[in-house]
Amino acid sequence: MFKRFRKTSIAVALVATAGLAGAAIAQQKTMAIGTGGTGGVYYPLGGAIANVLSKALPNTQATAEVTGGSVDNLKLIASGQSEMGFTMADAALDAFKGEDKFKSGKVPLQTLLVVYPNRMHVVTVEGTGIEKMSDLKGKRVSTGSPGSATEVMAFRVLEAAGLDKDKDMKRERLGVAESVNAIKDRKIDAFMWVGGVPTAAVTDLAATPGVKMKLIDHSDLAEKMNTKYGKLYSPSTITKNIYPGMDKDNANTEVWNIIVTGNKMSDDDAYNIVKTLVEKKADIVAVHKEAESFSLDNQVQDRSPVPFHPGALKYFKEKGIGK
Repeated sequence: MFKRFRKTSIAVALVATAGLAGAAIAQQKTMAIGTGGTGGVYYPLGGAIANVLSKALPNTQATAEVTGGSVDNLKLIASGQSEMGFTMADAALDAFKGEDKFKSGKVPLQTLLVVYPNRMHVVTVEGTGIEKMSDLKGKRVSTGSPGSATEVMAFRVLEAAGLDKDKDMKRERLGVAESVNAIKDRKIDAFMWVGGVPTAAVTDLAATPGVKMKLIDHSDLAEKMNTKYGKLYSPSTITKNIYPGMDKDNANTEVWNIIVTGNKMSDDDAYNIVKTLVEKKADIVAVHKEAESFSLDNQVQDRSPVPFHPGALKYFKEKGIGK
């Protein structure tokens, strides 16, 4: 009788131990961060953010996921496959309102942090005859990969320039790395890419021997874009020191990037994530200098058309940033 009792006790103890181990595993939070392609800025920044969050937050394992970009990231959040993601403000507004690529339904988004501005690069090389936006007519042009916010903004830039994206050019849908390879091989004449500066793939093109890269000015189109789509865009400049071989500054358009989540993240988690990203900014800047913009000064609603998460607002309020 005693032996049977002892065996039962051991069995109960083993079950209890397994239960405790299971509980510990269950407490480990996994956090997928939607980024973009490997040739852009979202991906390296996302990797740095994942590393910082995994180190700073207890029982948290964050991972940066390669995606098609903003539109993909928003859809991954909508389906519950990602906890947070990078997006351009214009794509986020479309998702929030259920418009354009999100006509199938609104995405209940909340902004965690306004991060940095994306500049629209209209890229060509010498020998294509392209000097201004109207010269894109009749050319082979990549407007970004499917699922990217590059495609969203590229269509709006072309529209503002008076160009029909379907009738006025032979259009390709390539990511930035693929676009660079295609223009090197003369398979396309130009490509559009909206991203942080410098973008590694564009640097690669500019530094290629025997190739003279050119960026086409189009900052005058921002006002026309805003008239139709809301105050999302502004004139900007890529200075000539950003990419090798540039002869002059490039006058372009920009839109802000934000990090968003859905409607399931707790206030505590949002607070801790935002606090960590702001206070560990130097670790992220070490990976890409665009993280310099992860500052409290940029946390203003006119840079995010999506409402801020209450947890983020709590942190901003502690730091004296009113909304």
